[in-house]
Amino acid sequence: MRKDMAEQQDSGVSRSRPGGRLRKTVTLVGMMGSGKTAIGKALAARLSMPFVDSDHEIEAAAAATIAEIFARDGEPFFRDREAEVIARLLRAEPAVLSTGGGAFLAERNRRAISEAGVALWLDADVDLLWERVRHKQTRPLLRTADPRRTLVEIYEARVPIYRLADLSVKADPKYSIEEMTDAVVRALAGRPDVLESDDA
Repeated sequence: MRKDMAEQQDSGVSRSRPGGRLRKTVTLVGMMGSGKTAIGKALAARLSMPFVDSDHEIEAAAAATIAEIFARDGEPFFRDREAEVIARLLRAEPAVLSTGGGAFLAERNRRAISEAGVALWLDADVDLLWERVRHKQTRPLLRTADPRRTLVEIYEARVPIYRLADLSVKADPKYSIEEMTDAVVRALAGRPDVLESDDA
């Protein structure tokens, strides 16, 4: 029987679950609502590695939320700061890095991410994304008259670029966080230069 999120938090990570140790940084990419933060934290815990979130680092450096930066300085300014933060985080020790939904669109970020480790796309369909983001007020790109239509337009524009990621894992709505993390670890197992297996 699948554990719910509370049980997962209480019980910790089962030793029977696939794991390993990172040799290089794994950068999670994908749409808003695809689970980059939740899966990133679970993956980092599973592998006993640090977890970092580029959006959180940007907010800390700017002393402002992403929405406030967008409103005050505009998207081009934000994207430049985002690229700077991602480059800095990639120079650090191997970790699990969660990025904002638009970060992977920039060629400079894609190149830096793949040179430092691996980009892994959390591939969630638009219905699942909408279910996850529809009640949140923290998504500046969805502050439109028809946010679902806006989400679909962003999705259709970005998916061809997300497909350039080194690896991808399909987000199944039925998966728990633990099961999705299992799928991510299995995908990473195909890159021994990035993930050192427990059996190695």
